[in-house]
Amino acid sequence: MTATGSGLDARFAAEMGVLLGPDFPSDIALAVSGGGDSMAMLTLAHNWTRVWGLRLHVVTIDHGLRQESAEEARFVGQECAALGHPHSILRWRWDGRGNLMAAAREARLRLIEGWRGPIAHVLFAHTEDDLAETFLARLARGAGVEGLSAMAPKRPVRVAPLAAEGQGVQPAGGEGYDIIRPCLGMRRAELRHYLSVLKGRWVEDPTNEDPRYDRARYRGLLPRLAEEWLGPDILAEAARRQSRARDALTARALEVWGRIGAEDTRTGDITFDRDGLAATERDTQLRLLSAALSLIGGTGYRPREAPLEQLLDRLLSGGSGTLNGCEAMARRDKLYLFRELAAVPPEPLPATVGTLWDGRWQLTETRDGAEIAALGETGWAALPEENRIHPHRAARALPALWRDGALLACPALGLGAAAILRYAPFGQVGMGLPELMRLR
Repeated sequence: MTATGSGLDARFAAEMGVLLGPDFPSDIALAVSGGGDSMAMLTLAHNWTRVWGLRLHVVTIDHGLRQESAEEARFVGQECAALGHPHSILRWRWDGRGNLMAAAREARLRLIEGWRGPIAHVLFAHTEDDLAETFLARLARGAGVEGLSAMAPKRPVRVAPLAAEGQGVQPAGGEGYDIIRPCLGMRRAELRHYLSVLKGRWVEDPTNEDPRYDRARYRGLLPRLAEEWLGPDILAEAARRQSRARDALTARALEVWGRIGAEDTRTGDITFDRDGLAATERDTQLRLLSAALSLIGGTGYRPREAPLEQLLDRLLSGGSGTLNGCEAMARRDKLYLFRELAAVPPEPLPATVGTLWDGRWQLTETRDGAEIAALGETGWAALPEENRIHPHRAARALPALWRDGALLACPALGLGAAAILRYAPFGQVGMGLPELMRLR
């Protein structure tokens, strides 16, 4: 399926040159669902690699949210076989905890990390229509600059790997991967017309037209807005301008962080100077609090604006609260943020080298017959008095090593060698609040 001289082919090639050139990697991956956008991207990438000689690796995430998902994944595999590209299906099932859509987004990124091996670039088929729909959805939720900002054409991803059902995790090359979005300047209708001309096939997701879903309602609203001169191109450009403002505000927040914030890589806790934060403008306060919650909670996503503002108000007035799997409290001249005990993994993991516990703690040594789990109340009670060097409420969620119900070590509190564990948020050693904020 080639389209020599196609306008979209030329635009795709130009965008790939900007995002990945001039020295292209030997291999890239594509996330393909089977829908019109991703199947068009697959065709564009196929045609492009015939000229440039790159190898494509296609991956489909089967979230199991619809009965048709397994068949759609197989359909993508058939199309990839016809084009001569390897295809993998990664299956994931929701455990019923938290927000479904947020869990699915996080799982997608982590599954790809566990699958990609040395591949460092993964293409996603987001379009200009997606920019407009996302802008409307976040505007309806009262989002500020951060939420209204356009998704980036190139975005670094730093997450802990997740194994798909029945599969292991592949050794990754380098620190994380980049999401590449070469179709952000293209309209959905253009991509489907392109496929139709080439007699390409795709599947339709019925939820895209189901008014019970917010995304479907915003998609249906776009044609009416276009009649009032608020088409997808206008909304997408507004989102891009918000991105520029976000970058400037992030730079300001990082400057303030350097003066009033601190991160303890021994415990993973974050503190802010209470008076310093109170004297800072509101947007910077929220930006710093959001980043701290995302880092400690391990989500990588900004909490919703309303609960975030409510928590900030409670902290600045001397109170406390929980959000995003974290606890926060005001104590004298400091604001403390730490992991919520109820949010850490409920089941212990084998204490083997490389194990990542709670998304932030990586074992560097194997302890035969031992397990890693939260310190909890039982561990606190077993701690020698000299190791109770951290507030009780925060200490309970720290990682500890156990064997047959007996506490062996809690390195963060000085019990056992500190080298047993290393602090690695999202599985990345050296990741801290500044690094997380620059990723977003």
